[in-house]
Amino acid sequence: MIRALCLVAGLFGAAGLSQFPEFSQQYLQRLGGYVDALADQLIEFDAVALEAGYGREEMLQQMAQTPPMDGQAAMWRRTILRHAQLSDDLNALSDASPVERLMMPQRVADTDLARAVWADFRPGMPLTGAGAISAGAGFAGGWVLFALVLAMMTAPVRRAPKARKQPVRRAAPAMKAEAAPTKAEPPIARPRLVAQTPSHIPRLSGVKR
Repeated sequence: MIRALCLVAGLFGAAGLSQFPEFSQQYLQRLGGYVDALADQLIEFDAVALEAGYGREEMLQQMAQTPPMDGQAAMWRRTILRHAQLSDDLNALSDASPVERLMMPQRVADTDLARAVWADFRPGMPLTGAGAISAGAGFAGGWVLFALVLAMMTAPVRRAPKARKQPVRRAAPAMKAEAAPTKAEPPIARPRLVAQTPSHIPRLSGVKR
């Protein structure tokens, strides 16, 4: 039963991870367009700052010191930081192969971009070598992950001390009561029949009967 569940988890992992190469490719395309849009905004900002006689950082400081513009300064700082981070991700993903991107999940982690890509993504059959490798990695990962989760869930049960079985004590066989020795009854004395001479018959002396 456990092996069957691990097999199902492995199949789900293979089906999911096999789509990663195509998903990362679409993410890369959308990432490139987003980075270009941010770059255009920063170019316009730098142009406005240059017309005012400031550099980028000096312009941000002037905006932060002006109450109506202090919120705009914070927004532009976030834009600059986001452009730097996404540009770094774009360069790393562009230089990596589809298989190498499996080791870079942190480069495909922008929430807004990933959500936009997923909305238009349509799963397909992994017919490429990268798709096959991803499917194999997903199968192994799903199997191992489910096995680890199952092991953690059953660990308290396996660690619980088992109740020791009390040895069954067999009753000692009942000893047959020995019959108490009986005293030998004395033999019944049988009366001896002795012929007696009737008393009314005269006995003749000297005559043997």
